[in-house]
Amino acid sequence: MSAAAAHHPVYTGDDTALLDVAEAIAADWAALGVRGSFLARSLDTGRQLGFDVDEPTPLASVVKVPLALAVLERIATGDLDPALPVTVDPGTSSVGPTGLAAFRHPATVAVADLVLLMLSVSDNAAADALLGLVTVADVDARLRAWGCDGIRMRHRMNHLYECAAGAAGNDFSLALELAVRDERAGRHTIETLDPAHANAGSAAALVALLRRVWCDEIATPPATAELRRLMGLQVFTQRLAGELRADTLRWSGKTGTFLHLRHEIGVVEAESGERVAMAALTRSVRRAGLAPDIDLAIGVAGREAFEALRG
Repeated sequence: MSAAAAHHPVYTGDDTALLDVAEAIAADWAALGVRGSFLARSLDTGRQLGFDVDEPTPLASVVKVPLALAVLERIATGDLDPALPVTVDPGTSSVGPTGLAAFRHPATVAVADLVLLMLSVSDNAAADALLGLVTVADVDARLRAWGCDGIRMRHRMNHLYECAAGAAGNDFSLALELAVRDERAGRHTIETLDPAHANAGSAAALVALLRRVWCDEIATPPATAELRRLMGLQVFTQRLAGELRADTLRWSGKTGTFLHLRHEIGVVEAESGERVAMAALTRSVRRAGLAPDIDLAIGVAGREAFEALRG
């Protein structure tokens, strides 16, 4: 198959200055071998900037945000006990580098603490344990009922690794190579990297979800308040939050990482009152398990967008 045609981003911006910022961010990403989409929107004025904001993208762990909201709504309405103990067995749970997914022995954890682990350290085993209580179909149905048509949940977290293993065996380096090759060629050997089959969403849909969570316009106020609190506890700060560290700023976010995908969504809030929701969804076209320069570029994008929108 021939290589995919050169991509020309579709820019979004409410004035020339904001369009200039969006174009500069896209150019910086392209220079690093990064494709993707970006959107930043002021929650107070509605002004925004970005590019390719409606492009569906596999979400990796970013999908844990709508999953958390569905669980927290069930808790808020009394349909699910936050103290309910759930036993997670490493022999049958999802794999991953953090939280219960890294445990070697069974552990029993309350539902509310599974949500904490899922959001704070992106624990895949905690997420899939919650999907034993609130199913994938339940979450996707809630997204439709909430009017979040640009976000889909189609599979458990462990399915990411099952599909990668199906294409590359136990060779994660080969799976990464396949992902990068297919990104260049415009095809999908690994099913969960295909937006038509993956847990997927667009930057526009994710920012819209964040706006509704921060403005208590979705689910129930106790659920949205708890989601905001938990997103503020995320321990990973190398992407959008990387250039937004200050005593006068608060960042609440959720990363997503799998093979060549490096994402983050979240909201930055200033003591002076400005609030900006952001979604950065990236796909690298170079083979690199670690790419601090890409994380830095995402952080620079967040800072530049925040400064442009607050001004």
